[in-house]
Amino acid sequence: MFALTKDVKIVDLALYIPAAHALVVSDFHLGYEEAVSARGTLIPRFQFTDIMQRLDGILGQLKLPLKTVIINGDLKHEMGRISPQEWRDILKLLDYLARKAEKIVVIKGNHDTMLQPVAQKRGIELVSRFFINGILVVHGDVIDDMSTDESVKTIIIGHEHPALGLKDGARYETFKCFLKGLWKKKTLIVQPSFNPLIEGTDIRLEEFLSPYLTAVGGFKAFVAGDIPDNKILPFGKVRDLGN
Repeated sequence: MFALTKDVKIVDLALYIPAAHALVVSDFHLGYEEAVSARGTLIPRFQFTDIMQRLDGILGQLKLPLKTVIINGDLKHEMGRISPQEWRDILKLLDYLARKAEKIVVIKGNHDTMLQPVAQKRGIELVSRFFINGILVVHGDVIDDMSTDESVKTIIIGHEHPALGLKDGARYETFKCFLKGLWKKKTLIVQPSFNPLIEGTDIRLEEFLSPYLTAVGGFKAFVAGDIPDNKILPFGKVRDLGN
């Protein structure tokens, strides 16, 4: 584990809040392969297997019982209907997490407009936010009303899928990363997508989607996921990274 703040730690592509025994994961985008295939691009369907193996690895690192798992938006990929793959994979994931934690919280993301029927099958309520120990977890596609509350010290968002592109000669590879900076004097943490097929947005090259992210030059980047020995690699401030 890597201490991102005194209250929040990075574990692979997830965040862990030790004081609350809570794990935060974001942007599974289950059903992504089926959606892409429907548009004529066939890709191997390994996404769900990889996600489950990664979750097993994270829980193995923690070696602790979890009280809460917080899914921070975009559990599904299709913005309209619930596809057959989404039905199957979401139910399997929720059943798995129910065996690992006392409580599952699902924050509604912008891709989750039709998630209610499948969530109801497992008795899980969809919420717009989750607040715990001074930490506000929101998806990040809109500014949540509670964000400016004095009780909020840290805000965790997903939605953006931050990544960092690195060059080695002619080779260019994108790595998922976390961002940490300030938003209205509060610590803002942006976590990457948990989906192995969604590399993310290069934080130095693209326009940002989240209204929480207007200027990120002073934010620090931390590369994570698919790094040997589960290391987290601090890369310093975005403004110092170049292109």
